[in-house]
Amino acid sequence: MARVVGSRLGVGLALSVVAVVIVALLSSSTRLAVALGLGVAVLGVGATLVSLPAVRRDHPVVTRALISVVVVDLAVVLTFRVSATSNSNVAIGAAMAIVLLGLSFLTGSSGQISLGNGAFMGVGAFTVGIWADHHATTPLVVVLVLATVAGALVGLVLGLPATRLRGPYLAGMTLAFAVAFGAILNVFSSWTGGDSGLQLPSAVVAPHWLASYFGPGASTLTTSSAWLADISIVVTGVALFLMANLFASRTGRAMRLVRDNDVAAELVGVSLPRARVVAFTVSAAYAALGGALWTLVNNAVSPSTYGFVLSITILSLVVIGGIGTIPGAIIGGIIYAFSAGAISWLTAHLGLNPQGNVASQLDGIIFGGLLVLTIVFAPMGIAGLVRHGWRRWRRG
Repeated sequence: MARVVGSRLGVGLALSVVAVVIVALLSSSTRLAVALGLGVAVLGVGATLVSLPAVRRDHPVVTRALISVVVVDLAVVLTFRVSATSNSNVAIGAAMAIVLLGLSFLTGSSGQISLGNGAFMGVGAFTVGIWADHHATTPLVVVLVLATVAGALVGLVLGLPATRLRGPYLAGMTLAFAVAFGAILNVFSSWTGGDSGLQLPSAVVAPHWLASYFGPGASTLTTSSAWLADISIVVTGVALFLMANLFASRTGRAMRLVRDNDVAAELVGVSLPRARVVAFTVSAAYAALGGALWTLVNNAVSPSTYGFVLSITILSLVVIGGIGTIPGAIIGGIIYAFSAGAISWLTAHLGLNPQGNVASQLDGIIFGGLLVLTIVFAPMGIAGLVRHGWRRWRRG
């Protein structure tokens, strides 16, 4: 066994060295060669360690950390090689993936239905906008933490009455919050800007050390979009790692027991009110973090963005990607990231008027159709369909 592990590790390291050399030769500058070389090296070593059965069996937390690092590293390396538009889409999709992770935990693990996660995103988004309006020099990490805490507090307030509600009654409560969110913002229009929303005092600009990797001819748009994409990817990686551990923890197992049989959960000592409040709080915190990243990417926040339609879109993406799974949230984020470009392409090729009723509702039509197809042909979503196909292939 030790010989097999050592052999696999040696082959993985050798391939990593070869990949680093190839990347260095193809890079246009020494700085870029160093950056991409380090990224490819981390990718190769991390993937090799994850492939070792002993690591996966004896060190599950380390395995999850390595998987998160590999995924983040691969995504960050790709941001150096794609356009500014693609990087902006990646940043938006990464933020959406965080929101989907939270809702996947709430609905997929604890069995609670929420139609208000779009409003929870708005809580995080407006926290960033309001805080930046008064404290523009606050470090980015602190701002994201504040938005997450604000979302968690709002989720806690709404989660307390949720302990006595289930099914359509709980969905109705969250729906009321989503519908009333815009009116709540208008009450505090001196802070939130009312219907106009808020513009950030300054856009997020890439640091000089990152701009130097792109060379002197790179535009501010190119470097800033890559920087925002990298920030979103790293934050998503951290959120993914924490959620993976939460799914596998005692709390995650208790949530699934509450979802499957709440009577059995109570018999084994699980507190149903506590479990439901925790699930609601975690979901709202993740949604607020995703909304905060959206504000940084868009450099502005508007109440009309975080309405009921967004909540329905989030719920649809969770079902399409695979409810209750981490890969499903990532798939949903990727679908959302590039849906706007795909819909624009489809509108142009169908000859539709971009300002017409059909074109304006095309995204809802497409998402609705995907949702129906998923429910009929892949009830566990794309992630579940892929997992089922993989198992059948391995069985031969």
